[in-house]
Amino acid sequence: MSRPAGQVMREGSARLAEAGTASPMAEARTLLSHVLHREPRDLVLATVDDDQAAAFSALLDSRVAGIPVQHLTGEAWFRTVRLEVGPGVFVPRPETEVMVGWGLQRIAAVEAPVVAELCAGSGAISRAIAAEHPGARQFAIELDPAAHQWASRNLADTDVQLVLGDMADAFPELDGGVDLVIANPPYIPLEAWESVAPDVRDHDPALALWSGDDGLDATRVVAAVARRLLRPGGWVCSEHAEVQEHSAPEVFVREGDFDQVRDQPDLAGRPRFVTARRR
Repeated sequence: MSRPAGQVMREGSARLAEAGTASPMAEARTLLSHVLHREPRDLVLATVDDDQAAAFSALLDSRVAGIPVQHLTGEAWFRTVRLEVGPGVFVPRPETEVMVGWGLQRIAAVEAPVVAELCAGSGAISRAIAAEHPGARQFAIELDPAAHQWASRNLADTDVQLVLGDMADAFPELDGGVDLVIANPPYIPLEAWESVAPDVRDHDPALALWSGDDGLDATRVVAAVARRLLRPGGWVCSEHAEVQEHSAPEVFVREGDFDQVRDQPDLAGRPRFVTARRR
């Protein structure tokens, strides 16, 4: 017996809403699209048979239990690109897309710009830049072996040079020659454990989340590495927590050799990333 997909999706959304998930209708749409192997826009004319309904129900069970939607579907969209994601790698967020757009604007007029991504995670940032600025020479580094494997898969069909290692020692051969350093480092203070959503702290890797007592240990490394890598006039941008709108820029001020240090908002107007120019 088949039922309209819209009806099944609404029932699933109600179940997710009762469980308190963040975006129940969007999540139900994504999960049902995955089960039916259809684009979300095509659900309006689709039907769901008994086997598909059972598969959808099982995914809802897992989501209610706290498994991220992206782990259930095995994919995440970031700007214009599709990424493979799963256990062991940080799931890219829409908020980071704004920072990537800012970075792309900085290198838009540069012929063959050199771009270095620190804390690459899934490789989302580097893959998006490769898709939207194919003339860039790109380098990316990730410390976590599990995340590095995901990034390797996502960057396999690009020219991005991905390495496994500590960003503190990243790319000495590029010193003084990079046009853009971009990073989404860990930035959650250790004391903020209880305030982090369970599906984040239980499923995103700890190395991608926590960064010392004030959440800025990794940001300090980003600033130091950017100071070393950037050419004069080159730019750095680094994501941070909303409550770090003053403390994160201060890291770059204290590092020295940066000017035009600014904090930038995401699409919701919340403080999201710091930008600075190498003197």
